[in-house]
Amino acid sequence: MKAGRKPIHEREVLMSAALIVAARDGYTRMSRDAIAIEAKCSTGLISKYFGTMPALRRAVMRAAVARGNHTVLAQGLAAGDPNAHEAGPKAKRDALDALLA
Repeated sequence: MKAGRKPIHEREVLMSAALIVAARDGYTRMSRDAIAIEAKCSTGLISKYFGTMPALRRAVMRAAVARGNHTVLAQGLAAGDPNAHEAGPKAKRDALDALLA
């Protein structure tokens, strides 16, 4: 990641990369290393913004719910993620329909 980016922009780049990795590799199997490669940054930067892996997973699931990322939401529902279960009924139904399609 280039020097001089604002923290909000950096966090957004990291979250976008994390959502890509979660959809590609699996929500429960995503790793800091894979996210760092996708975002072209260090794993330390990911830790700076998100702390622990459980905190990162919570943030990723909240973002998936907010952005309507059905792939990641469906994986979270299957994994029993409490943040996924906080999604509305329509979002859950759409995520599961997309998974079955």
